Amino acid sequence: MKRRVVITGLGAITPIGNTVDEFWEGIKEGRCGIGAITKFDTSDYKVKIAAEVKGFSAKERMDFKAAKRMETFSQYAVVAAKEACEDAGFEIEKEDPYRCGVIIGSGIGSLQQIEKQYTTILQKGPGRVAPLMVPMMISNMAAGNVSIQLGLKGKCTNVVTACATGTNCIGDAFRAIQYDDADVMFAGGTESCICPTGVAGFTALTALTTSEDPKRASIPFDKDRSGFVLGEGAGVVVLEELEHAKARGAKIYAELVGYGSTGDAYHITSPAEDGSGAAKAMELAMEEAGVTPSEVQYINAHGTSTHHNDLFETYAIKRAFGDAAKDLVVNSTKSMIGHLLGAAGAVECVTCVKSIQDGFIHQTIGTKETDEECDLNYAVGAPVEKEIKYAMSNSLGFGGHNAVLLMKKYEG
Repeated sequence: MKRRVVITGLGAITPIGNTVDEFWEGIKEGRCGIGAITKFDTSDYKVKIAAEVKGFSAKERMDFKAAKRMETFSQYAVVAAKEACEDAGFEIEKEDPYRCGVIIGSGIGSLQQIEKQYTTILQKGPGRVAPLMVPMMISNMAAGNVSIQLGLKGKCTNVVTACATGTNCIGDAFRAIQYDDADVMFAGGTESCICPTGVAGFTALTALTTSEDPKRASIPFDKDRSGFVLGEGAGVVVLEELEHAKARGAKIYAELVGYGSTGDAYHITSPAEDGSGAAKAMELAMEEAGVTPSEVQYINAHGTSTHHNDLFETYAIKRAFGDAAKDLVVNSTKSMIGHLLGAAGAVECVTCVKSIQDGFIHQTIGTKETDEECDLNYAVGAPVEKEIKYAMSNSLGFGGHNAVLLMKKYEG
């Protein structure tokens, strides 16, 4: 018998706010977090814009000495986890620490540390490389640092599935609690790779838009979409076994009721053209939750603003939902905050939870005229206010990784 799992805490660092409240306020206002890249000189780069986190100060949100031994992606994860911990009213001193764990992933880790230390090798020789290069660079250190900072001694892992990372991490943490490996899990994703190597690499792949208009750059499902906008940030949720949450009097935001994960076995960057892999992941999530397509009101789509993703994800939704697809409201948070890579699914999970709580589905900003074959309701032009019982979040990653979460309004 699978145990029931609820969401009791939320944390976020995003291009439109460095707390969940700031982020959600920005979402409701339809704020655009995209602008000119300030982290390095883009004179020689085709891509000039990104969705950077603004005004983040690690020393104001966490232990300064610890922060100095972390790269930015780890700092984001720790700060988001601390916010989620406080939001959940969670006190590790009152828990068995071996029943409380972490699954927080990063798609890339620190490209900046690689750039910096490789430059040191070239200019000063290998003997001058920083001793902490490796522990600052590797992607699992986000989870490791959260475990250390919060005293979580249970399962501590790092799922890396490119753009599906955050969603797979939350899904795997969900499974850990369902099958009694843990009572509480801190789960999500984090990323910070707006740097020369990151921008140059994605540009060479022709994945990024070269638009310089922030309001017409990330335009999911639009007929003029031309690539995604690189973003950064972190999202962390506290997942908890239902009876454990009730016993400590925790507030419950929503119940996590379904998780689907598949592989396309098709192409390293393109989703399967018929949408079959993503559709199956959605079907698996609904099957686990015991719901029919007509019971789901809202999908937070992967919606990257690339031609292939948006078209094939639309096919996938229609394949999974059949006639019920026309009644769904579908949107893309990436229209406001760009693509946070390994953190995207986690921040979008937070968005779904807040949407359920407030009965508010944000518009897909920037998008004006949808592609002829992108023919669903993408909340273009205005947000949608309606009661939401079931919300779904999709994430599709390079390599053919498909991950889907299904959340339900908590009803006791």
